[in-house]
Amino acid sequence: MRIEIAGQNAFIVYFAEQTSAAVSAQIQAAVTIINNSMQDSIVDLVPSYASLLVIFDQDRGDHFAVKAQLRAALSKLDSVDATAGELVTLPVYYSVESGPDLETIAQRGDLAIDDVIEIHQQQEYRVYAIGFAPGFAYLGEVDERIAAPRLATPRQKVPRGAVAIADRQTAVYPAVSPGGWNLIGLCPTRMFDASKTPSMPVQVGDRIRFAAISREEFIAQGGEL
Repeated sequence: MRIEIAGQNAFIVYFAEQTSAAVSAQIQAAVTIINNSMQDSIVDLVPSYASLLVIFDQDRGDHFAVKAQLRAALSKLDSVDATAGELVTLPVYYSVESGPDLETIAQRGDLAIDDVIEIHQQQEYRVYAIGFAPGFAYLGEVDERIAAPRLATPRQKVPRGAVAIADRQTAVYPAVSPGGWNLIGLCPTRMFDASKTPSMPVQVGDRIRFAAISREEFIAQGGEL
């Protein structure tokens, strides 16, 4: 673990060279510890795959003082359970209608479409980062059998709730936007709602499972086709 200056009022803490469930859990634990012990000095904490951006209030401390506080806080990190974080289940309407790239992924892996759907549900995913758009959670890691490269030409319009795969990551699009990921279904759960607190149903460090629902259940839960 190392702490480096990231700006006039920011540090970035590197926990490892590569992400993993254990690293993600450690970052989430660090967020809690830093918030509890340095809440008067902290402006924002931005967790990512294997690092944590710490933005601090310059009126409450300079780089030397805040770095010392950070070191003291991080020294409290013991071994962290890799299964830490909330377990969140997201419903998905999987079908060729809702997932236009399902068939392509199945053909690439010499699988049936039902196999792709089953494999995607079997895995428990970790929220490694949130970015690109508010509520866009990068989840990993997808089973190698259904991993798929990004599209050569991104779509100009991906629907809200689209469940997608890119390489060994999966995600749910929180809003209508362009996108180059492979679409395999639709989720009725809103991944970002500014009118709610919290505004997102997941946070970095959480564990995600997907559960298949029917077309009728998808529409009943507020989904749109």
